Amino acid sequence: MFTFIWRCTTTSCFVGVDAKPVTVLSVGYGNQWSTSLFFNVQRLSSDWGTVDKSNGKNMADIVDIAVGAGCFKTLVTAVQAANLVETLKSRGPFTVFAPMDDAFAKLPPGTLHTLVQNVPQLARILTYHVVPDKLMKADLAKLGSVTSVEGSPIKIDCSDSFEVKNATVVTSDIEADNGVIHVIDTVILMG
Repeated sequence: MFTFIWRCTTTSCFVGVDAKPVTVLSVGYGNQWSTSLFFNVQRLSSDWGTVDKSNGKNMADIVDIAVGAGCFKTLVTAVQAANLVETLKSRGPFTVFAPMDDAFAKLPPGTLHTLVQNVPQLARILTYHVVPDKLMKADLAKLGSVTSVEGSPIKIDCSDSFEVKNATVVTSDIEADNGVIHVIDTVILMG
């Protein structure tokens, strides 16, 4: 067994196996290698793809990718507190605009503590970051707006950079077994 490491900051992401940076990460065990993820560490965007699924194994789901990444600890904790883990591990497909830990750090002091105490409001904010469909950057660029699971619209702007409401997408199109993740630098709120 190997250790999967994916460390993100606001400006870069690094993928490695056993703490050694690599550009190709194979996921599997023994002779059962099922999926390879390709990552270009020279750019903010990533090129992810399934190489071999002939043995029936699937890619990691959205929750497993977030847990393994290490840069979504606050998001994962919030998803657990809001009892949304099983939903985000389900078949989907989902598009998740995933705020990194640095995004949550931008919130006013005490906001996270207050939200964890108010589970319905926390769940509402988190489901505002989810769209009930698998939408890659190219798909979103054509739409201009999408409706979140929470029910409110989310403005999308790909004219200059990739913006989701008031957040910039720092890494896009991270494919999961049940959807896609777009990493954002700011927590987005309804209204």
